[in-house]
Amino acid sequence: MESHQPCVLVLSGKSSVEKELAVSLKNSNTLKLPDHPDVSLFLHSEAQKPLLADAAAFKIDSYMNSLSTTRFGRFLVWSPRLPSTHDVVSQSFEECVGISGRLPVVFFYDTDGGWASCATCAGIPRLDVRIKWPNDLYLNGLKVGGILCTSTYRSKKFNVCSGIGLNVDNTKPSTCLNAVLQKLTSVAHQLQREDIIAAFFNKFEKLFDLFISQGFQPLEELYYNTWLHNGQRVIVQHKDEDQDEVVENVVTIQGLTSSGFLQALGDDGQMYELHPDGNSFDFFKGLVRRKLA
Repeated sequence: MESHQPCVLVLSGKSSVEKELAVSLKNSNTLKLPDHPDVSLFLHSEAQKPLLADAAAFKIDSYMNSLSTTRFGRFLVWSPRLPSTHDVVSQSFEECVGISGRLPVVFFYDTDGGWASCATCAGIPRLDVRIKWPNDLYLNGLKVGGILCTSTYRSKKFNVCSGIGLNVDNTKPSTCLNAVLQKLTSVAHQLQREDIIAAFFNKFEKLFDLFISQGFQPLEELYYNTWLHNGQRVIVQHKDEDQDEVVENVVTIQGLTSSGFLQALGDDGQMYELHPDGNSFDFFKGLVRRKLA
C-alpha cells in the first residue's frame, strides 16, 4: 500500500465495556502502523455510511449478533485495507494494555485479502481443511490459511500476538473455501465471513478454557485427526562427526513431542525429535533430528 493513502480503522464492541475501550483507544490515538503515520480512527457508530455500505465491507452488526463468547472477539477493529493486520497488533500491544489494564482480544480484518478466521458452519458441506505442521492450513493439497505468532519479552512476561487467517472468497494465490464449496454442491451455498469469524471465537473460547484447565492432552486426538502427517515419511539430516559430513535418513512421523516439535521413528528403531533448520520457509525441507532418550 502506498504511503500517501490514508488508513481507516473502525472500532466497535459488543457490550458497553468493549465500547468504552473503543472510545478510549480512539481518544488516545493509540493504534499505530509502522511507517504509516496517516491513520484515521472511527467508532462504528460514527463511521461514514459509504464505508460501511460498500458490498465488500465487513458487516459488524451481523458478526456481533452471532457472537456468544464472554471474553474473546468482543472488541473488534476493522479496516477495508491494511498492509498488515499483524503490525497493528504488535505495534500497539503495550499501549492497549496501558489503557485498559489488560489486553483486549482484538481481531483485525482485511477485506482486500479476503481472509477470515476458520470455523465450521452448520448446513454447509464439510470442507476437509487440514493442518500442515506447524502453522499452515491446507485444503485439497493447496494452502488456504495459516497462523503467525510473534512474541516480545518484558518484565518476566511474554507478550504473544497471534494472527489466524483463512481464505474465504479470494481464489488467489491458490484457492479459497467458497470456490471448493461450489464444486461440492449444486446448491448456492456461500460462506459468510462474519459467520465464520463469530463461529471461530465461539468454539475457540471453549477449547481455550479446556486447554488452560487440562493442558493439550484432551485436544491431542482432535489435532491428530486434523493434521496431514500421520505415518508420513520424511528425509532428515544429521551431522556425522566421524566423517564430518551431513547424512540423510528417512524417518516416519509419529506425532508431537512435549515441546511441540515432530516426533519420528527411525528405521533403526530410535525415536527422534525433528527440528526445522531455519533456512527454508518450508519446514519439511532440511529437517534436522535430535535423538530422544
